[in-house]
Amino acid sequence: MLGPNGAGKSLFLRLCHGLLAPSSGRIKWLGPAAVRAQAYQAMVFQRPVLLRRSVAANIDYALGIQGIDRAVRESRVTQALMMAGLKRLAGRYARTLSGGEQQRLALARAWAVDPEVLFLDEPTANLDPATTRAVEDVIRIFHNTGTKIIMTTHDLGQARRLADEVLFLHRGRLLAHAPAPDFFADPIHPDAKAFLKGDLLW
Repeated sequence: MLGPNGAGKSLFLRLCHGLLAPSSGRIKWLGPAAVRAQAYQAMVFQRPVLLRRSVAANIDYALGIQGIDRAVRESRVTQALMMAGLKRLAGRYARTLSGGEQQRLALARAWAVDPEVLFLDEPTANLDPATTRAVEDVIRIFHNTGTKIIMTTHDLGQARRLADEVLFLHRGRLLAHAPAPDFFADPIHPDAKAFLKGDLLW
């Protein structure tokens, strides 16, 4: 999801994930996720919300509230840490990690619960290029396992690297929705064209 500041991207994610209730209309999920949408979803914020416990315990807690048996949780925690490149930090207090490590931990915790849909709200904002690359590698692992990822970003290069489709929002309205190659080659809406050129939108 692309759009200028204040377009409604983060609000859209929170509505879809059930963190906020719409003031009108409704959000409808198809398939198994319609039963209890949040049970099939995960969300990672720009600033990860981490518990006051170890790296491994953060993941174990998420699995525990999903009702997963303790014997299974231990293996799943190890797999998640290895996937995110955090195995050596398993016993570290989570809040002492660097910004990039915290973001990878949040992604590992989400990966461990095997969501059908993953919401990512500016997951690499304020990270340096090397750390951004590491986080993007984890996002690709999610994508390759079949998880549907809905992600906001201001980084057009990142959108080109990661996106299959692009939704362009401005002033709370969806102005464009197209396959990523089509959007970047020739966006239909003039505001989307202006955004790609770097023009200020009002």
